[in-house]
Amino acid sequence: MGAGKTTVLAEASDLLAKRQIEHAAIDLDALGVGYLSSGASNNSVMYLNLQSVCKNYISQGVKRFLVARAIEERAELSLCRDAVSVASMIVCRLTANLGTMEQRVKMRELGELQRKLVARVAELDHILDRAQLEDFTITNENRPPADVAQEMLVRAGWISP
Repeated sequence: MGAGKTTVLAEASDLLAKRQIEHAAIDLDALGVGYLSSGASNNSVMYLNLQSVCKNYISQGVKRFLVARAIEERAELSLCRDAVSVASMIVCRLTANLGTMEQRVKMRELGELQRKLVARVAELDHILDRAQLEDFTITNENRPPADVAQEMLVRAGWISP
């Protein structure tokens, strides 16, 4: 939280579009916002939504997917891989100073959950440190988002430097 996933996702999509590289950019959190009285998990519905969205893009010939999400455990990474249905997946972790990430969340989250979400930043950072699911890490602090996005795409092998 607060590392800049959504911002870098948008910049990466813009860079790919400028190069006319077909892709889909999906903010996974946005596919799981809601309240379900059935007791179903928002996460399970979110991955069903991702699967549907990806099928629609695949039907249009898209083979590259940018997906923004903080994935906390290997089981969730498997859910994501299964939903996207691509041959290979590269995981990039964005990081920033803890204080920077907390400040970003504080500025973004103005509602009643603000304190809880700001506190979650350190907890999530610790969880991601332990999980080590990333193929590579990029620091997203004191840099233009377009530079971060370009580094991510180059390191993933999607574009040349």
